[in-house]
Amino acid sequence: MYTTIELEIQDGIANIYLNRPAVKNAFNEQMIFELKDCFTQLNQNNDVRIIIIRGKGTAFCAGADLHWMKSIRTKDLEANLEESQLLADCLHTIYCCLKPVISIAHGYSMGGANGIISACDIVYTLDTTVFSLSEVKLGLIPSCIAPYILKRIGEFAAREIMLTGKRITGKEAMEIGLVNKSFADVDSLEEYLDDTISHLQSGGIEAQKNIKLLIHQIVNHLSLEQARLYTAQMIAETRMTAEAQEGMNAFLEKRTPQWNKNEKE
Repeated sequence: MYTTIELEIQDGIANIYLNRPAVKNAFNEQMIFELKDCFTQLNQNNDVRIIIIRGKGTAFCAGADLHWMKSIRTKDLEANLEESQLLADCLHTIYCCLKPVISIAHGYSMGGANGIISACDIVYTLDTTVFSLSEVKLGLIPSCIAPYILKRIGEFAAREIMLTGKRITGKEAMEIGLVNKSFADVDSLEEYLDDTISHLQSGGIEAQKNIKLLIHQIVNHLSLEQARLYTAQMIAETRMTAEAQEGMNAFLEKRTPQWNKNEKE
């Protein structure tokens, strides 16, 4: 179905692999289109609870593909805008996905790759991974990815890494908040990932969707006064749902909620 990414779904977990290892998974127009389509489909797939995005081979993603950059260099403004809009739409689709989205970055995460990880809910990496917003070194700007970088690390941390284009390690990326956690080795990372997945599976499916909607509305659309009314309405409506009733009853009866039982079967 896809030529630049690979999708595996098992036990409610969708693993998306960036699959151009010969070029360290550098993205081109086709990969951006396929990522956007894949996230759109998975967001509508009721059999998928969790999405994990990784890279095949030695790197997560080396940023924009050089051959693609050569081709867009000669295109006019209209064509450049169309391709830039595709990347912006792809990142927005990842950010707005109602399923928990985890990114695993290894090897290199360069340029636009950092927009992909920043649009995810959770990011894990290795201490040896190299991160860089290297656009400035080419006389370019990290434009489409900027909203997600700024959300993740804040204005002044973003100013430093965007203006300098310097490389930082996984540990340094964790210190500034670009990733949630950095690990010394793959085994430790995968063990922690398994624990995170277990915690996610123990939560209510609809509750997780509504948490993502709640965060999206509060962060992006509502004033404090509007949030006061919106949040009261959301929790009142949520308490009335079958899932919440089951969760509260299970807690009071000291038993496992039905959705968690289903995950373990």
